Amino acid sequence: MSGVGAAAEPPGWHRSSGGLFFPEEPHGAAPVDFLQELPSCQSARRRRGGTQERRAAPQGPAATRVAEPRALEQDGGEQAARPAREYPLCIAEKRRLRDFQQADIKYLSRWKKWKSSSSKSLKKILSEAKGVSSYLVLWRHDIHSIEGRFGTGIQSYFSFLRFLVLLNFIIFILMFSFVTLPIIISNYGIFNSTIAKISSKNIEYNCTIYEPSGNEGLVYFYTYLQDLLSGTGILEVTSLFYGYYTIDTVWISIMRYNLPLAYLLATFAYLALSLLWIIKRSVGGFKQNLVHDADPFQSYCNKVFAGWDFCITDPNAAQLKHRSLQYELQMDLEEERLKQKIADRTIKEKLRIYSLRIFINIIVIAVLSGCFYSIYRVTVFSQEKSNDISNLNFQASLLVQYLPSIVITLANFIGPQIFSFLIRFEDYLPAFEIILTLMRCVFLRLANIAVLLFSLWSQISDCAADKCEPCGYNYKLYPCWESDVGQEMYKLMIFDFIIILAFTLFMDFPRKLLVTHCSCKAIQWWGLQEFSISDNVLEIIYGQTICWIGTFFSPILPAIATVKYFIIFYIKKMSLIHTRKPADKPIRASSSNFFFLVVLLIGLILAFIPVGVSIASIPSSKACGPFRNFNTSWQVVPDTILGFPRGLQQVLFGMASEAFAVPFFIVICLIMFYFMALAGAHKRVVEQLREQLVLESRDKMFLIRKITEAQRHP
Repeated sequence: MSGVGAAAEPPGWHRSSGGLFFPEEPHGAAPVDFLQELPSCQSARRRRGGTQERRAAPQGPAATRVAEPRALEQDGGEQAARPAREYPLCIAEKRRLRDFQQADIKYLSRWKKWKSSSSKSLKKILSEAKGVSSYLVLWRHDIHSIEGRFGTGIQSYFSFLRFLVLLNFIIFILMFSFVTLPIIISNYGIFNSTIAKISSKNIEYNCTIYEPSGNEGLVYFYTYLQDLLSGTGILEVTSLFYGYYTIDTVWISIMRYNLPLAYLLATFAYLALSLLWIIKRSVGGFKQNLVHDADPFQSYCNKVFAGWDFCITDPNAAQLKHRSLQYELQMDLEEERLKQKIADRTIKEKLRIYSLRIFINIIVIAVLSGCFYSIYRVTVFSQEKSNDISNLNFQASLLVQYLPSIVITLANFIGPQIFSFLIRFEDYLPAFEIILTLMRCVFLRLANIAVLLFSLWSQISDCAADKCEPCGYNYKLYPCWESDVGQEMYKLMIFDFIIILAFTLFMDFPRKLLVTHCSCKAIQWWGLQEFSISDNVLEIIYGQTICWIGTFFSPILPAIATVKYFIIFYIKKMSLIHTRKPADKPIRASSSNFFFLVVLLIGLILAFIPVGVSIASIPSSKACGPFRNFNTSWQVVPDTILGFPRGLQQVLFGMASEAFAVPFFIVICLIMFYFMALAGAHKRVVEQLREQLVLESRDKMFLIRKITEAQRHP
């Protein structure tokens, strides 16, 4: 073909009828001797321990074109339904494969043709539905804009916050549907429904005395504010707390609804739902964490060639990302220097650093012990003074009720500052410093909740001077102890929200104004506060743990948590954009997501313990709640089973006996050992794949060297 506009045909290529260039068919396979010189082939031959040679398989496009028709023929046309874009081929090969698929369709049967077209139509419908549903995702545009301005690290925090909003909303729907809604239906007589109040059976009269402090008569306006902040007064007699649900059965038409059993099963359901949802989300982060857990050279390559966040569009955020990558590379070099320094330590230096670490850990334990003891003492003081609160004025009574929450908040604020200061003297690697500090902060925040609950239960179970007779708990101080625990969880959640809001309004905004409008060097050096992802995540995980624990004692608490996190999203977004700056040392989004979920899982496990102890061990209140006729909340389960047919009773009680438990435990152990062996096999496969990647890089270097030598010596 000749002409002015005609392009020259490249060597090794041919022009199609449409004017496009395609690579020519290779005239022959690559020389066997040359392929056997590759480092990967030599390594495989050494691993086999022999020198047997294998015939080289066809390479390049020829092999692909040979393999594809064979696969299509073997599968009877099933592979033809797979789009060509899903194959790891170049554009020219994908076009050839697409032409082959289209030509092969006419040889298929009518059933396979209909099946192929139906599959394509279904995939198209699902794809369009997925695209439409993406617009219904909560805060979709806001999170994308945050990702574009500040990167995926900060975006992961807001995505995690959205996950907690959805989780709490689902928990609220669950508790409301199975616990609160049947009572509402019965109160209004919907569906010809009635309720059966729980009648006290074989219970001492003193145990049944419960007089909630509902507001009556003329009430000062600040009393309503106090009730709103502390959960007392008018809120105490609403469906917000456990004591409201003194109902045994709800009759909806002719159907009997066992409310105590539904209350207990709904509690188990929201805990199980939270566990499964967290594990499901953790799987992806765990896989990414395994990928990033590589050798130092691979980590260096990831930072240099794949470390840039292409979601960033803001110039300031891009500059910050540059500094972040520079900081990570500096930290890698610093870690290598410290590793070499650790390897060169003398016995005297090791004794000195170990002694210093032991001393610092003793200080950390002393700080934790001081926080725990302070929480215990103020909790006991607050509970003992709660009966005399009517003699105090508004401010003093509110201070007494909120004293445990105030001390816990101060401990959560002061403790991490001390830990961050002490970690500098322990001479750890930078990455381990961050992990150790975060774990200490996690332990402090979650252990504070545990100490508060222990303090409450020590008062509830205080049986000195026969305080627990005949009810089994301190009924004089806690006539309805479940509602009291629910009020403490309610106050912790409300106070935590107030602190977050107050810190943003009265700390961040004034600091922003000073830095913006004051040219003083000290204030400019002070600068804007960083948006620390880990601290903010620990903050909301602390609140979520409170919600999990308090939902059993306050079924409407998840609704409050949903509204709280919904407002916190906009507070944190406004604070990030206007009053704070991203941290100079952010953590990677994949590792941060995994870390968030691991800490959240720890909080859920912590929530299992107090809820389980309350259900199984502590005697239920005899003056309130759906379990007032049972010794413990768990007793409703065997009591319900006794109403089943005798055959079903024997099956269920047999499943709870030792004859079933021992074989079941053995089977579980065998399954566990099987999965451990499977995990070991997968680990070996991963190591082999990594080794193959290394060998592939060596093959490329070998081929480049051969090509360079061939060009120098044609």
